[in-house]
Amino acid sequence: MTEIKACLFDLDGVLVDTAKYHYIAWKELADGLGFPFTEQDNERLKGVSRAASLNILLEIGGLNFDEAEKEKLAEKKNKRYVEYISAMDSSEILPGALDFLKECRTHEIKVALGSASKNAMMILDNTGLTPYFDAIIDGTHTSAAKPDPEVFLLGAEALKTAPEHCVVFEDAEAGIEAATRAGMVSVGIGSPETLGAATIVVNSLQQINVARLRESFVSA
Repeated sequence: MTEIKACLFDLDGVLVDTAKYHYIAWKELADGLGFPFTEQDNERLKGVSRAASLNILLEIGGLNFDEAEKEKLAEKKNKRYVEYISAMDSSEILPGALDFLKECRTHEIKVALGSASKNAMMILDNTGLTPYFDAIIDGTHTSAAKPDPEVFLLGAEALKTAPEHCVVFEDAEAGIEAATRAGMVSVGIGSPETLGAATIVVNSLQQINVARLRESFVSA
C-alpha cells in the first residue's frame, strides 16, 4: 500500500487514562437510578457519544425517559466526569503515547485527534498533549457517532491527507469499524478478542513505533 502520512488517535484509553472516570461517573448515575452498572457493561460505551452511551445505560437498566430528562441525566453525568478530569495531569498519559507522538513529529507524520469526547481540549491541555496535534476533531465538531466514519474523515480533511494514507489508533470496536469505513487501516489498542477487526492489535503504544507501523501498513 501507499505511504503513511498521518496518524489519527482516539483519546480515551489510547492516549490518556480517562476511561476509568467515564465508568465511575456512569456508575454513579446508574446507582442513583437504582440499577447496577458493571465494568463489562461499560465496554459497550467505549468510543460512543454521550447521548448514545446514555441510551445504552438506560437500556441496561430497563428504563425510558423523554428527551428533556435524558438531557438532564447526560449533563449530570458529564458534570461529575468533568470534576474528575479537571484534576488530571501528565501522569495520566498512557505508557508509550508521548514517545510515539514525538516520533511521528520526527518523521514528519501528521497527527490528528479523532474523539467523541466534548471535553477533549480540557484533557489535552491538562496533560500537556495539545502541542503534538496538527488537528483536533472532537465531539464539538461531529454530528455522527462512531462507527460512523465522520470523525476520521474530518481529521483526514483537516490534515489535507487522503484516507488511504491515514492510520487510526483505537481501543473500541466502534472506532475500528469507523476507521475501516473511512478507508483507513487501524491499530487496535487492547485485546485481540475485542479488536480483531483492526489491521494490527497491540497492548499499548509502547509496542508500536514508526518502523513497525510502516511494515504493518505495507502488508495491510
